Amino acid sequence: MDDKILVVDDEREISDLVEIYLQNENYAVFKFYNAADALVCVEREDLSLAILDVMLPDMSGFTLCQKIREKHLFPIIMLTAKVEDMDKITGLTLGADDYITKPFNPLELVARVKAQLRRYKRYNASDTTSPESHEYDFAGLYVCQDSHKCTLYGEELPLTPIEFSILWYLCENRGKVVSSEELFEAVWGEKYLDNNNTVMAHIARLREKMHEPSRKPKFVKTVWGVGYTIE
Repeated sequence: MDDKILVVDDEREISDLVEIYLQNENYAVFKFYNAADALVCVEREDLSLAILDVMLPDMSGFTLCQKIREKHLFPIIMLTAKVEDMDKITGLTLGADDYITKPFNPLELVARVKAQLRRYKRYNASDTTSPESHEYDFAGLYVCQDSHKCTLYGEELPLTPIEFSILWYLCENRGKVVSSEELFEAVWGEKYLDNNNTVMAHIARLREKMHEPSRKPKFVKTVWGVGYTIE
């Protein structure tokens, strides 16, 4: 397997354990205990995914996530010892794709890694067998499923695979109101749990990239108590 995974956690027992489980799945693991060394690796290697601890000795994992997102779109999973929703939302709005709370089951982490990599590869795959292009083009917004390209008023938006999938699903259901539960299960492929703020955080990030005001967005709108719609 050619996938290269970055693991950054200053708790050596945890990082060593994660490394073992990932190597057992034939992933190439690049393990570091601080953000500075990790950033060097990010620029040097063609990484497939990153697993970042929130509490690092030289830099917040949130800040590290943000720096990675300035240039790279590969999936990022945050490891956090904190359970507060706001901490999870912070990571997601800064560009993380998923989070897992310590202590965690290593097998669950591996499963999430595989899910993120599958989604990322589907996002980047070119469909050369389909003779027709699947795209939406309206009001200055252009979204193409085949090329996974999205532009707004001619400016290409650097969407992560999750953000693109959310936007595409809303476009597919244009004019309808999609609930958070339906959106989560369609995009993440997992059962939606109550009090799950994942969708809300990614919608906020998507609007930010689209330069949409949160109170009166033009495209992705909130129907309070129901869900989201795109017009």
